[in-house]
Amino acid sequence: MSADAGSDLARRVVVEPGNGTPPYEQLRAQLAELVHTGELVEGDRLPTVRGFAEQLGVAPGTVARAYTELETDGLVEGRGRAGTVVTGGSGDPARARLRAAANRLVTAAREDGLDDDTVLAVVHAALTDTR
Repeated sequence: MSADAGSDLARRVVVEPGNGTPPYEQLRAQLAELVHTGELVEGDRLPTVRGFAEQLGVAPGTVARAYTELETDGLVEGRGRAGTVVTGGSGDPARARLRAAANRLVTAAREDGLDDDTVLAVVHAALTDTR
């Protein structure tokens, strides 16, 4: 990514405060789509939380939450002082979105104290019920 990539990214991402979707989720979804479409590729560095928040006119916590969600989705990795780097998204976009949803499911299940067998049983039941 070039030095101007952060400002370029801020021009491509829009956070609409009153649209009913939390700002962090709007940001997460748009960044994930940029990864899935290959506009952001493995190795690209995302802007700093503080700098990106300032460019977008949102709170730093909004950007930090979006980055955390993207990390849960397996699309980026926080590397401390080295910043946040795109790590996923290459390949089939549908599979990448499914993997991200599965990562969120597993994270939520573990936060609720559910074991892996329960999660698998619930997913299996959902697959069976929707046929």
